Order: sequence, then structure tokens, then C-alpha cells
Amino acid sequence: MTAGGQAEAEGAGGEPGAARLPSRVARLLSALFYGTCSFLIVLVNKALLTTYGFPSPIFLGIGQMAATIMILYVSKLNKIIHFPDFDKKIPVKLFPLPLLYVGNHISGLSSTSKLRSDLAFNLEGYIFVFLNDIFTAANGVYTKQKMDPKELGKYGVLFYNACFMIIPTLIISVSTGDLQQATEFNQWKNVVFILQFLLSCFLGFLLMYSTVLCSYYNSALTTAVVGAIKNVSVAYIGILIGGDYIFSLLNFVGLNICMAGGLRYSFLTLSSQLKPKPVGEENICLDLKS
Repeated sequence: MTAGGQAEAEGAGGEPGAARLPSRVARLLSALFYGTCSFLIVLVNKALLTTYGFPSPIFLGIGQMAATIMILYVSKLNKIIHFPDFDKKIPVKLFPLPLLYVGNHISGLSSTSKLRSDLAFNLEGYIFVFLNDIFTAANGVYTKQKMDPKELGKYGVLFYNACFMIIPTLIISVSTGDLQQATEFNQWKNVVFILQFLLSCFLGFLLMYSTVLCSYYNSALTTAVVGAIKNVSVAYIGILIGGDYIFSLLNFVGLNICMAGGLRYSFLTLSSQLKPKPVGEENICLDLKS
């Protein structure tokens, strides 16, 4: 049975232990999909928030949430995907994931707007990075727990996460002046800027979907490790073409030591995650899952 077939079997009410664990190919492809989406959206957001100087990362996050809601709702109406209709039990089932989701979203966008490619010290930027690390780890763990196909499933988690948090995030945007800065931005007549903004919104949906998919087929740790590999790639590209890297020998050596350690850790962790398990160990995993 394929990984997709497994998900359908479980969603149809089959016993979890009766299905195979996700195949190695499904785990690898979901990790690559997440890494690619995460890499692309950082490049697009970097262009919006630094090259164009767009001053409203919270408003950009709202656009990404709105894109997620529209894409999933239209897909459900056309019976392309399925997730349960709203009922009063859903907020209880989902909590505290929406809070972690919006915290991860805003802290990630804010850190992108505050830090340059050379990572020169910026207290506000480093605080956002630290918060983003915490939210990313917690979000991955809770996402893995909430994706029971018999309950909300992958698409339900995505849809209701965005629905529950878009209004509170809009209130934050209004109260902080973020929305006013967005409406007064002078590039809204620039077609290229608008296209990049819409691309960021679409990539925001793909990133959220790929994060859920990677956590579903792998573990929260694998998702975090793939994110670390993406950060390495973005940092090096920023050095070469970002335009905001100020060379310093000490800084450059430190970055390379940090990146080498991160890559080594990522390689060892992914290797252990993707390594086929002995039959006995696989049976234990299935029993625990049951």
C-alpha cells in the first residue's frame, strides 16, 4: 500500500496497526517538499521585506492565512479534499496549536525582516529568531499529535488553524499600526511587487501544507532538521546575492563552523530517521501506535 493509500485507509476507519508505516520514499519526498517550500518562501519574503522594504510582516502573514483558507475551502467545495465541518468540539481538539501556529508564523516573518545575511548583532532580530525556534519545535510536536485521520486530519488542522487565528492576528495588526503601514506602502501600484506578494501568500499555504505533510510522514524532529538545512542554504545564498552581507573574516569563519555543525547534525539525524527498521522494531512501533 502506498503512503497515500495508507492515509485513506486510516481515514476510512481502518485500524492504524493494520496499515504499514509510511514508505521510505514518502518520508523522503515529504521532507524534500517541505525543505523546498521553506527555502523558496524565505527568498520571496526576503525580497518583499528587505529589498522592497515592505514594513508589515504581520499583514503578510494575514495574506498567507487568507490564501490557505480560500484554497482549502474551495478544494473542499469541489470535493478535491475532505475535512470535517465545524462543530464546537473542534477548538478544544485543536488547542493550543493555533497559538503556536500564529506565533511561529509572525516570529519567522519578523526575524526575516530584522536580520541581515551576515547575522550582525540585532537584539530585536535575535529575540524573534529565538522565539521562532521555540514556536517551530512546539508547533511540530503538537501538529503530529493533532493529525489523527479519524478526527481533523491534515487538511482540517490546516484550515481551522488559519480560521481561528486570522481575526486575532488582524486585531494585532491594527493595534500595532502594522495594517496602517501596509495600506500606506508606496509600492501597491508596482505590478512586480504585487505578484511577489501574491506568490508569498501562495507559498505560505504550500509551506503550511508541506510542514504538516512532513510531520505526518516523519517526525517533528525531522521537520526541524530539514528546516536547519534550509537555513544553511539561505545563509550562503544571502552571502552571494543578498546584497546585505558585510564581510568580516571572524564573522565568516564563525558562520561556516556553525553551518558545518548544523549540516553534520542534520545528516546524522535524517539518516537515522530514514533508515529501514528491523521487523521486530517495526512491529513494536505499530503496537505503540495502536
